[in-house]
Amino acid sequence: MKTFALSLLALFAVTTASAQFPTIEIGDSVPFQTYEMRNVDGATKSIESIAGENGALVIFTCNSCPFVVGRGNKVEGWEGRYNSIIELAGSYGIGSILVNSNSAKRSGDDNISAMKNRARDMEYAAPYVVDEESKLANGFGAKTTPHVFLFDGELDLIYKGAIDDNVDSAEDVEEHYLINAIERHAAGKRVRKNSTAPHGCSIKRVK
Repeated sequence: MKTFALSLLALFAVTTASAQFPTIEIGDSVPFQTYEMRNVDGATKSIESIAGENGALVIFTCNSCPFVVGRGNKVEGWEGRYNSIIELAGSYGIGSILVNSNSAKRSGDDNISAMKNRARDMEYAAPYVVDEESKLANGFGAKTTPHVFLFDGELDLIYKGAIDDNVDSAEDVEEHYLINAIERHAAGKRVRKNSTAPHGCSIKRVK
């Protein structure tokens, strides 16, 4: 029941955000590729700076959404899969970045101190950066946490949407959307399923 209720709330959030910030389309160039964001270690990072020779993976995420961090044994959360995906992407020359665009929660769960703790506790394998005023999220039309975007070596979009088809359990995933996209791209093949619906909590923009 909780998972169903979360899904309904997420659907409402995605529908609302879609009207104001349309999501970039397959083939589009990465928006704001030189826009510098503060990493939890104090350094600044941009998509251009983290990109590898074969592309870039951008994951919009946060510290508290149940779709990211989980909720007991009901919802496992996608966060626990981040590092293995980031490491897979890296092995194929694709750089990764985790982006927190929850500007409306900077005084709460998504402040920089909480982000530092999250990155430390989860041992994130990629930079975890602050997207001030949700600028990057607005440019991408990112809707949820998580919402993933995979770009090729020219920084053109080749996959967008969800990580896989089962937030509740990694073991029960039937379709590994993002992994499949990474592996097909690395093999020089077209990504067959290049767009899926994102599922998660709404990105908390300042109104």
